[in-house]
Amino acid sequence: MYGDVKAQLRAELDEIDAAGLTKRERGIVGPQSSTVDVASGGAAGVGLQRVLNFCANNYLGLADDPRIVAAAHRGLDEWGYGMASVRFICGTQTQHLELERRVSEFLGYDDTILFSSCFDANGGVFETLFGPEDAIISDALNHASIIDGIRLSKARRFRYANRDLADLEQKLVEASDARRKVIVTDGVFSMDGYIAPLREICDLADRYGALVFVDDSHAVGFVGANGRGTPELCGVEGRVDITTGTFGKALGGASGGYVAARQEIVDLLRQRARPYLFSNTLAPAIVAGTLEALALLSSSGELREQLQANAALFRSLMTEAGFELLPGEHAIVPVMFGDAALTARIADALQTRGVYVTAFSYPVVPKGEARIRVQLSAAHSEDEIRACVDAFAAARDEVAAG
Repeated sequence: MYGDVKAQLRAELDEIDAAGLTKRERGIVGPQSSTVDVASGGAAGVGLQRVLNFCANNYLGLADDPRIVAAAHRGLDEWGYGMASVRFICGTQTQHLELERRVSEFLGYDDTILFSSCFDANGGVFETLFGPEDAIISDALNHASIIDGIRLSKARRFRYANRDLADLEQKLVEASDARRKVIVTDGVFSMDGYIAPLREICDLADRYGALVFVDDSHAVGFVGANGRGTPELCGVEGRVDITTGTFGKALGGASGGYVAARQEIVDLLRQRARPYLFSNTLAPAIVAGTLEALALLSSSGELREQLQANAALFRSLMTEAGFELLPGEHAIVPVMFGDAALTARIADALQTRGVYVTAFSYPVVPKGEARIRVQLSAAHSEDEIRACVDAFAAARDEVAAG
């Protein structure tokens, strides 16, 4: 039987490849950092190339921070390797409870519930809280995990154009008869680096009696004066009912996610959220490392300030070099080229010059808006940023020369 299925799958894979959409993974040898060694020969330790890493979510440079690594080692020694159970049976350690308390305290929420990933966190919220008599109003550019989570719910679904407040208000009017309404948005849209207009969203939510849900994965830890994310930046702390996020980006770069919310919401998720009830919780070493990351963020803003300075420097130098950037202040800096084939060639030329980046084109981004998404880290030095800009200029000139 598999012979027929194999041919069908191979044809689908060939179509993906012919469209230039095949995702190829390069093996990194060693820890995540501002530079990484990548294996070009297909086997670890063969054909290694040291490259500048400008495509990771390692915003604060904590993925290989020795303090977090040491904390994770202590976690292994003191708490063991894995939980071997789900939370409500025997999979909860006191350090899991402490991490939930610390996240709640950091973000200013009643309570927090941990998930194995933010994808699972987003997958657990909507089916639990919203049914056929309710309405979910979601930004058109929300993350795939939000889209998939909403699909699990039987609630009515509305989609508004990205950050379009007039369209959002129209959808709220259309959903006026719903028992519960929730506005759902990314805090930062990862392909553009744009920040959601949360103040205006919260004002509309107040006017139409809706809840507000924000996935702040690309903001928590480094956006806002104290790193509390887009609600802090936009001045709406206390007005966002549900925030989800990840520990897999700025907060150490490992894995795990959470929902921080009002007490009754978290209480109900503990009873009914299927990804929580039927998945092992975070491994002990990750909990210990994440607790250390939160302690570091609470004690100093140095890494946040360094990241902001690095992003500003990169934007300034790239603008001077004549590149088109999407406007903003976020550490995500899309460098726009428009044509998909041109963007791929420039990305390849950058790789040969020792700069690790990824080209994005349709259907990941709209047609004609192909780009290289550069992501800055607090771990990048000024010399590394300048070298990256020089490589962009050289790659552009090489491709233009044919």
